Amino acid sequence: MCGNNMSAPLPAIVPAARKATAAVIFLHGLGDTGHGWAEAMASIRSPHVKYICPHAPIMPVSLNMNMAMPSWFDIIGLSPDAQEDDAGIKQAAENIKALIDQEVKNGIPSNRIILGGFSQARALSLYTALTSSQKLAGIVALSCWLPLRTSFPQAAANSANKDVSVLQCHGESDPLVPLMFGAMTSEKLKTVINPANVSFKSYPGLAHSSCNQEMTDIKQFIEKQLPPC
Repeated sequence: MCGNNMSAPLPAIVPAARKATAAVIFLHGLGDTGHGWAEAMASIRSPHVKYICPHAPIMPVSLNMNMAMPSWFDIIGLSPDAQEDDAGIKQAAENIKALIDQEVKNGIPSNRIILGGFSQARALSLYTALTSSQKLAGIVALSCWLPLRTSFPQAAANSANKDVSVLQCHGESDPLVPLMFGAMTSEKLKTVINPANVSFKSYPGLAHSSCNQEMTDIKQFIEKQLPPC
């Protein structure tokens, strides 16, 4: 799949209130932009943390009758055995790794960076973090599944993030990415990284969205993984 070369507007950024000593890179879901999540991150911000919410490029999405919309890679289907856009996922992951590299060049060590995302983007964040040679501070996974799951253990074999802390959150009433997918992803993750570092939280009544309690849990996770220094 060509087209996801990050030919999108510059990311929405919530700057640190003082000198940035840590960063959160958070990716939006299918059809969205980074602006909404930048507002959400601003509501839970820590003063020493910079929040970066990039925008996905516009591309046709097979799942939505090839309509063009913001998407990190093509989605063919949502079932566990659906065909996946292998090349698109891998290229998108390289683009996100380049964002991490840019922040390192800006003076923020990779082990002071959390990578996160919602739904499609969370799947991308998981794949990116667990195939990266850059050691990260943590992963925030909201309403997601694990992409390229059959080849994932091999791809993650040399990851620098086998001991990374993961906060995975999922709505119990999610009609698009059922809770079962999130639970399966959590169990799969525990075979790749230290299972003691994988936290899975579910929220009664929450659909394919976010809620105040989830945002509070994200805030606490960020504060724990990225304390002031």
